[in-house]
Amino acid sequence: MQQAATASDGAELSLAERAYRAIRDLLVMLEIRPGAPIHEEQLAQSLGVGRTPVREALKRLQYERLITTYPRRGTFATDVNITDLAHISEVRLELEPLAAAQAARRATATDRTNLTTLRRELTTAATRPLNAVDLMHLDLQVHRAIYTATHNPYLEDTLVRHDNLATRIWCLFIDRLSDMAGHVEEHGPLIEAIVAGNPDKAARLARGHVEGFEQAVRNAI
Repeated sequence: MQQAATASDGAELSLAERAYRAIRDLLVMLEIRPGAPIHEEQLAQSLGVGRTPVREALKRLQYERLITTYPRRGTFATDVNITDLAHISEVRLELEPLAAAQAARRATATDRTNLTTLRRELTTAATRPLNAVDLMHLDLQVHRAIYTATHNPYLEDTLVRHDNLATRIWCLFIDRLSDMAGHVEEHGPLIEAIVAGNPDKAARLARGHVEGFEQAVRNAI
């Protein structure tokens, strides 16, 4: 890939990132349903960008297993396959505790401020219940903030991808989950451990959170 050389090139890269994040979250939250066709032109119009940024975003999303392209058929949102749950959980059980521990060790003052703000949002959600979609958005925000606080871009990228796939499974069964609010509120003590700089406790809580997620989905099947 060529180095960006002009302001317009830089703007195009920014548009590509904007398109990527917007389409990614539509897919993760199942607002683009599994198996649905992906129309570049419609997405470009709805996002207010050109087709080139959308095309670049779709290349990344295919690599992340959120869309798939079939010769002569087109591009579609990938199916959500419950058989993937064990594989995704296997990765997350190892890496989520690592990320939580590293975040506790490496979080900057800005990271801790961001996490503390999310902790307050969790407290508010406990007293003024959010709907399921808002809870899932908050869940994604917390996970992504923790991954950012690791200051390990490889670990962050890997966990964002796997958390996205896990969230799609979660959203598929959202109507059958009895205590989704409780699952999301579990992040409170985890954030507190990270902000306090306690890596062992953070790792233990992160592992328990992933185990609870898998069990909750299996109970809902």
